[in-house]
Amino acid sequence: MQSIKQKVIEMIQSLPEGVTVDDIMEELYFRLQVDEGLRELDEGKGISHEEVEKRMSKWLTK
Repeated sequence: MQSIKQKVIEMIQSLPEGVTVDDIMEELYFRLQVDEGLRELDEGKGISHEEVEKRMSKWLTK
């Protein structure tokens, strides 16, 4: 299993040459949020598609 350090190094190496520190931080934060969301889903903490539709319908009324 790869260490977190190695994963971060590979992520940075995959970014374009003109990348800024802000771009790197943004990508790290995005991946952190995705990983956290996937972990929550694995733990059964997600919400159903129907619940999402119910919540979104408040915003998307015609």
